[in-house]
Order: sequence, then C-alpha cells, then structure tokens
Amino acid sequence: MTPDTVRLTNSLTIRRALVGLWQVADIEKDGDLIDPEVGADHLAAYAQAGFDTFDMADHYGTAEILTGALLKRGQQATVCTKWCPTPGPMTADVVRAGVQERLDRLGVDRMDLLQFHWWSFEHPAWLDALHEMAKLREEGLIGEIGLTNFDAAHLHLALAEGVPIVSNQVPCSLLDRRATGPLSEVCAQWGVKLLCYGTLQGGFLSERWLGQPEPDEITDWSKMKYKRFIDTAGGWEAYQTVLHAASEVALRHSVSIANVATRWVLENEAVAGVIIGARLGEARHSDDNLKLFQFALDAEDHARLNAAFEATTPLLGDCGDEYRKPPFLTASGDLSHHLDTMPSAVTVEDVPGRPGERRVLSGSEWEDIAGYCRAHRIGDRVFVSGTTATHGLDRAVAPGDAGAQTTYVLDKISAALTALGASMEDVVRTRVYLSDADDVLAVSKAHGRVFGDIKPANTLFQIGQLIGDYKVEIEAEAVIRR
Repeated sequence: MTPDTVRLTNSLTIRRALVGLWQVADIEKDGDLIDPEVGADHLAAYAQAGFDTFDMADHYGTAEILTGALLKRGQQATVCTKWCPTPGPMTADVVRAGVQERLDRLGVDRMDLLQFHWWSFEHPAWLDALHEMAKLREEGLIGEIGLTNFDAAHLHLALAEGVPIVSNQVPCSLLDRRATGPLSEVCAQWGVKLLCYGTLQGGFLSERWLGQPEPDEITDWSKMKYKRFIDTAGGWEAYQTVLHAASEVALRHSVSIANVATRWVLENEAVAGVIIGARLGEARHSDDNLKLFQFALDAEDHARLNAAFEATTPLLGDCGDEYRKPPFLTASGDLSHHLDTMPSAVTVEDVPGRPGERRVLSGSEWEDIAGYCRAHRIGDRVFVSGTTATHGLDRAVAPGDAGAQTTYVLDKISAALTALGASMEDVVRTRVYLSDADDVLAVSKAHGRVFGDIKPANTLFQIGQLIGDYKVEIEAEAVIRR
C-alpha cells in the first residue's frame, strides 16, 4: 500500500501525505550540515515506502541540496519548494535569480511546484513577484505556482489579478482551525487546494504528551513554536482536553492520535495534502502514516472532537497572521530568525516650514502634478489621502473586483500609517467611495476584515464614477494613542 494521490492540475499529481523537510534547519542550526549523500539515503527510504512527494524551502537549511542529491540518483519524486524573499523591489532579474537559485540547488531545469511567501502585504511588490513567476512558468522553469501562509483576502486578490495559483500552504490542526473558515471558502470559489502543515503541532498531538504536565523548558524549534499555539488556543488544560478526545477516537479505530489529528485535517474539503515532518536520521513512522488512508472519521468521532473544541479558544485572525503581526507565533516569538528589517515601500520626509510635521510620499507622479501626499502627520493626528488600488505608476489592481481592490487599498493605507508611527488600530474615521452600489457588500466585508474590532466612524458614498478601472477609493484619519 502507498499513500493516496491527488491531482492538482493535469501536469501535477502529489501524494496526500507530503514529507516535510523543515526540521533540517533545526538539525543544522548549530552549523553541522547533513552530508548530501547521507541525507539522500534518508529521503530514498521515504520514497521507497511510497512517500515520494517532498516539501521544502529556501531557508530549510540544506533541504534543497539533499533533495537534489536524491534526484541525481534517478529517483522519481515530486518536489515542492518555497521562495521566501525579503520584501523589496521584485524586478524580473530579482525574481529570476530567486527561481534560478532553487533550480541550481535542486539540480533540475524545472521544479514541480514553487510556493511563494511574503512577509508584509504593506509592501506591494509581492504582486510583481507573482506575475514574474507566472512568466517563468510560461518559460517552463516552474511547473505550477503555489502560495504559502496567504490569508483568504490576499489569496483572493492574487487570483483576481489572474495569477495561476493552484495551492496555498498553511497551518491547520485540531488546535488551529483557521484554515477551515474564509480561506476554505475562497479555495472552493476558485478551485485552489490547501497543503497543510503543523497538523501534529510539532509532535504535541501524540500519545507522548497525553496526560503529561506542562513542560518548563523547550529547546526544539518546532515545539517552541507550537507551544505558543497551545498557549494561545486556551493553554495546557484546553489542549489536554482535545488530546484526550483524539485518544478516544484513536482507540475506536485502533490507530494513533497522530493518525486521528492528521485525518481530521485531510477530511476538510479544501485540503489536498498534509505535510508530515521528517527529522532525518530518526524514526520515519512510515507504517503508522500509511494508516491515514485506511480509516475515516465518522459522525460520532466528529461529535467527540467538536465537543473538545469548545474548551479551546479559537485562534484569532487568518492564516499567516502569526508572521505578520503580534503575537508572532514563531519559535522565537518574533521575526528575528527570519528577517533583520522590514523595508518600507514609501518615503517619509519632514514637511518644509512646518516643524514637527511629517508626510509620506508613495512615488506616484500625481503627487507632484496635483500637489498632494499619501499621508500627513500633525502631532498625534494622521490624515491619509483618498487611496485607490493603483499598482506601480498607473495600473489598477484586479479590475472589476471591488473586494480585491479594497484589500489592496487598505494595505496601502496601513503602509502609510506604519511609516508615520501609527497603525490601523489608530484609525478613527474612514470614508469609502464606490462607483457601483452593487459592490457595497464586497467592499464592506473587506473593510470589516480589517476594522471589525476597531470600528472607526465610517461614511460610504456612491458616486457617479471613479477614474479608470477603479471601483473603490478610501481615505482615513487616525489619532495616535500615547
């Protein structure tokens, strides 16, 4: 028996259980690199057991190099890697260099699936990167394009932009159920599939921790990260409630808790596959993982798990928030082991002749032609100009999709506020201008995604027409709390 497969496109079929190599970075964090041939031996053992779809990234230590050594032997395998660049200009040369580095490390002319991660949507160059990747896909360097850690709104925006995305890799587990909400709805609408990691919460969803006391110290990067998820989801007692429920279900089916936890994720309609972490050189658990495809959860199982979920606190926000705003649910609790700085896409300058006042310029030629700035700070108040979904100098993002344009507009407003020392939480008023009353619901939902808890004063206007392909324009005012 081998793991089930799923076809993402006519040219890409993957195993529903992918071997994840992110722990290579943890093994190598002290500088001792895994010998490529030894690593290839470990990967070959997985492939021979039927687990021949591998998932990795540019920052997973030497994972790409180890996989390249495997492929050089002639082993048939499907390779899914990620490119996670630092925010900045994504020119054609920058993107090509990032893609070529993946190809060189893997030793191939074409990769099966390249998944793209972006650290901050306030920097709009992520759209440039995806469009350049689409061009490289047409050239044959990339088989298919996926995303990783994109929330529902930005997945929708990318699709509305016409980028041929087939997958989005996000966390999902019995404790982290965010992916089963709006993100799955967008996937259903557009035919995109989810690849899910963190299904075992770094090993916490297993018999090893059943009934055990809360640990005082954790040194493993994976467990450091997922302990933060446990704390945020209600703490150790709530986690143990879910673990006991999963244990009861496991006993019914004569399988492991890990099987139950992973099967629960697999049975979500939007999910194509799950990433099973591999710690090379240690137990592979291949026989146990094959049991994933030998049973299914029934109504009684789901009722038992759903009852346990009531003891937990649902994680706030959407997938990817843990990398984009506090509290950062990473191993270090921040982004220090991912990024040194977060570059801005705008320019801040002092206002001539007005001591203490500052303003933001976005680089648009219209700022000089019409004589305005993107945002202006006077004391604790920030005024943001009417903002449209203009990308680059003059292109409208996602023409015809007012909801996607609203997402992009709010990212631009957020970037202007951040540059002036404010945030979206400081916004006290927004004004929304629509050209079509039929877009009220889509725009309101996108506005509510950001301001649902903040609830600034708001006015919505339907006007005769916005210039060009713009469906919505928004202005904002903020008061910075000391």
